[in-house]
Amino acid sequence: MKKRVLGNSGLEVSSIGLGCMGMTFGYGQAADTGEAIKLIRAAAERGVTLFDTAEGYGEANERLVGEALAPVRDQVSIATKFGFKDGNPTAGLDSRPERIRLVAEQSLERLQTDRIDLFYQHRVDPDVPIEEVAGTVKDLIREGKVKHFGLSEAGADVIRRAHAVQPVTALQSEYSLWWREPEETILPTLEELGIGFVPFSPLGKGFLTGAIGQDTKFEANDIRNVLPRFEEEAREANLALIALLGEIADAKQATRAQTAIAWLLAQKPWIAPIPGTTKLHRLEENIGADTVELTSEDLERIEEAVAQVQIKGERYTAAQQKTINR
Repeated sequence: MKKRVLGNSGLEVSSIGLGCMGMTFGYGQAADTGEAIKLIRAAAERGVTLFDTAEGYGEANERLVGEALAPVRDQVSIATKFGFKDGNPTAGLDSRPERIRLVAEQSLERLQTDRIDLFYQHRVDPDVPIEEVAGTVKDLIREGKVKHFGLSEAGADVIRRAHAVQPVTALQSEYSLWWREPEETILPTLEELGIGFVPFSPLGKGFLTGAIGQDTKFEANDIRNVLPRFEEEAREANLALIALLGEIADAKQATRAQTAIAWLLAQKPWIAPIPGTTKLHRLEENIGADTVELTSEDLERIEEAVAQVQIKGERYTAAQQKTINR
């Protein structure tokens, strides 16, 4: 697989990484641990070098990532995150320096490693100055426990302030054909400062694959049940984008998923998306996007198609919306 460098950091990763959240959290029943470990190892065998987890996805997530990657630890980069009270995404935020240090130690143990390659603040904590957060991670980097500092869903001002204390290697936020807000202020800021971008949900939480229809039912503990963009009315309206994406994909002899990921890769050379899956055939499909070359004409056609569709529904609930772009 092709490689990319995240901004000016020198951190080289596969052009497409693997988001591991859905293996234990967020999308219904957790995957079988043994099967999840096999999938992660299959990704590494196929050239994936960037693996994404978080304390907030539950201890089991970091543990399975650590176990799966232990045999190839020096050939891969592991990213994890801090920032929630007691590691619980529903309990509020906590980025106090002592909490960051505690999470780092716990994550190192669960990941079976002596360093965290990329340590993100999961959400900006308004009660802790970002300078303190960046300073704490800077100390962890000096101590060799962390290699790189990252932010997630942060606004441009916070990115600048954090970067002034400790260079930010990457921002992780949602970005895809159906969520393009980062193009307004985030991408220009990252380009100016030399920061990489790691988009999560590059396939719109599965919607851009074409596998989700108006009548699709999700498991009771699937996060999409509460997201406005996945309400039945919104799905019906947004299927117009899927139809147009399918036409473009067919012309490239690719799938919708591959075309959507290839579009992201074509935006900037320092973007490395992290689609997630629990299925081997989807993993192979996703990383196959690395070989899909979109011409300027292809990109123009995609822009024209997207312009025809007004995406309906917010991507987060009102409460979740308050925790981003701070």
